[in-house]
Amino acid sequence: MRITDNLKKDIHDAPEWFLEAINIEPKEKYIENLKGNIAYSKWSNKGNAEDLLIFIHGTGAHKRWWDPIAPQFVDFADIIAVDLPGMGNSDFRETYSIKDFGEGIISIIEKEKSNKKIKNINIIGHSLGGQVAAYVASERTELINNLIMIDTFIRPPGYDPKDHESGPLRMIKYYPDKVSILKRFRLLPSQECLNGWFVRYIAEHSIKETEEGWRWKFDDAMFNGLERLFGYEFTFGCPTLFVYGAESLLMSGNILPNIKKTYSDIMEFEEIADAAHHVFLDKPLEIVDIIKNRLF
Repeated sequence: MRITDNLKKDIHDAPEWFLEAINIEPKEKYIENLKGNIAYSKWSNKGNAEDLLIFIHGTGAHKRWWDPIAPQFVDFADIIAVDLPGMGNSDFRETYSIKDFGEGIISIIEKEKSNKKIKNINIIGHSLGGQVAAYVASERTELINNLIMIDTFIRPPGYDPKDHESGPLRMIKYYPDKVSILKRFRLLPSQECLNGWFVRYIAEHSIKETEEGWRWKFDDAMFNGLERLFGYEFTFGCPTLFVYGAESLLMSGNILPNIKKTYSDIMEFEEIADAAHHVFLDKPLEIVDIIKNRLF
């Protein structure tokens, strides 16, 4: 990945489809919430489509991870990409929970439905975003028409939270200049990605400048303070596809077999060869094709 303080120069070798997509600017919107406002981007359909397609990012990420992907669907639907609370441009909160994240998604859906006739609501989540999407589809079965989870770690319903050990507390760090912090950008879990232009693009939008220096946009407290869905079993009734990377560390060991054992009766599975956890960074056009074939 080439790193300077000039994004355009660093991604000049990106494929044409990618460069065209990121130049299609969405409307930047917010929805008010007493716990903290939520930011989201919206790309409007070119015609009168009655589908709404919602993208939800993973832990520590942000809505702009979807900038190259979302515009591929403007012929079929209105598209939304959300900044989960404490990440991207959404406000920080005193506490964080997947249930609150889900309620935020539901409030956005209800807002969009009040503005336009929407027949089908399709929700797609990567990693943590997949858990949020599945929670929404389980709690509001009448609301969601299709669900796609991308490389989402799902604990067994009987998982004991005492077995969960949080990592070391992340401390806020500040960097003296933009290039210094960009050079620290890493994908987690760690993996190689041959599409360096994609990684460089999301890194650009993962940082902000403050009086103290440059820092990551996410709230450091969110990592250890996030209340997860321990003991929760998804009960979504809509057609559901689970997409995973063949090389994903999050699907290693017994994790994927346990997911299949628990949910194979209500979920289909599709493996993406030569992809790790960040599947749509490794294989973006393959993911676009899967979504189009599945939903449209």
